[in-house]
Amino acid sequence: MPRTFIKRFQTIDRLIRNKATGTSTQLGEKLGVSRRTAIEFITVMKEMGAPVYFCKIKNSYCYKEYGSFNISFIRVQ
Repeated sequence: MPRTFIKRFQTIDRLIRNKATGTSTQLGEKLGVSRRTAIEFITVMKEMGAPVYFCKIKNSYCYKEYGSFNISFIRVQ
């Protein structure tokens, strides 16, 4: 997986936690990707179990409950 993918994923997670994504078009602009690609990131997050929704009042994607993504290796003993 390219490093830029992980960086963008982490950025989206931070923006969602801060309720600062804006619309999918604005999110794409913040990430330097198309609107479609921004939507695909959100879709992947939802498929991975993230309770993401778009809040019309905040004009941002938000989590329905507190949480965040942690993309790292965990050693199992």
